[in-house]
Amino acid sequence: MISTLLTFLAVGIVSLVVVWIVLSVVGTLLGLTLGIAGFLLFKVGPIMLLGWVVLKLVSKVRKRGALSASDRRWLESD
Repeated sequence: MISTLLTFLAVGIVSLVVVWIVLSVVGTLLGLTLGIAGFLLFKVGPIMLLGWVVLKLVSKVRKRGALSASDRRWLESD
């Protein structure tokens, strides 16, 4: 009877330690994931958005469909 109770106690302690280790690993991975996502969203994202807007404005000003004379000569040189 006492050996059964001690076995249940040992299994309970081992399961608590295993759950604690698993939750620690999951928490660490979640923290890293959220840190990387925050960095990309708040540091890299605005710079990429600004670059995209600048490219759109430059392409409208430059009339992207029109080729310069030097571009035409380079393309037709083949």
